[in-house]
Amino acid sequence: MDVRFRGIAELVEAPSAAVVVDVMRAFTVAAWAFARGAERIVLAGSLDEALALKARHPDWVALKDGPPAAGFDIVNSPGLLRSVDLGGRTVVQKTTAGTVGALAVKDAPLVLCAGFVVAEATARLLRTRGCGSVTFVITGEDGRADEDLACAQYIAQIAAGAGADASEFLSRAGESRAAAELAQGVREGAHPDDVALCLELDRFPFAMVAALEDSLMVLRPCAVPSLTGEASI
Repeated sequence: MDVRFRGIAELVEAPSAAVVVDVMRAFTVAAWAFARGAERIVLAGSLDEALALKARHPDWVALKDGPPAAGFDIVNSPGLLRSVDLGGRTVVQKTTAGTVGALAVKDAPLVLCAGFVVAEATARLLRTRGCGSVTFVITGEDGRADEDLACAQYIAQIAAGAGADASEFLSRAGESRAAAELAQGVREGAHPDDVALCLELDRFPFAMVAALEDSLMVLRPCAVPSLTGEASI
């Protein structure tokens, strides 16, 4: 498998397969949203777009980074989201880095969004799709976020069939700038459990696939065949 790691600004053309990584917290939150019953997540390009979608679809749930704000229902925190009932709902998500990264590769034939909570399922989907070339999009800190790079490197290793000790990668993520800022309360709209929830390896057995649907970039959970051919979800 030919693997590349790129920041959002380094993407010059649509890759054949992209894994967009945002550990803290966009795609940990997305996985929790699906676990709480969300049917799909619409990835918005701006706060204004998210609010416009919410205005057109009042039953949708609008989610953003930072503190609560008018027009938005919830914030980008797995600790706060884990008790919310999203059964059958559409979530509109706009974050600083994760949603931006996914929209940057919207023309790629395969776009996966990932964090540690869906690492194994993501790697398994890459294997089952026979992806020969994969670009990992490191969304945080202009492509320098070590929690995202660590997660991407871990997924890349297990997707290639190589053994990997997850503890090394999780340790790097836990010592990252993002983890420190969340733990210290620097980032608004956070819960004390957010870092721990972002570092839960393989909490969920599904991968997350984003694709264009009627001009919107829509993220959905994806059941992934196991090595024996049985579905896992």
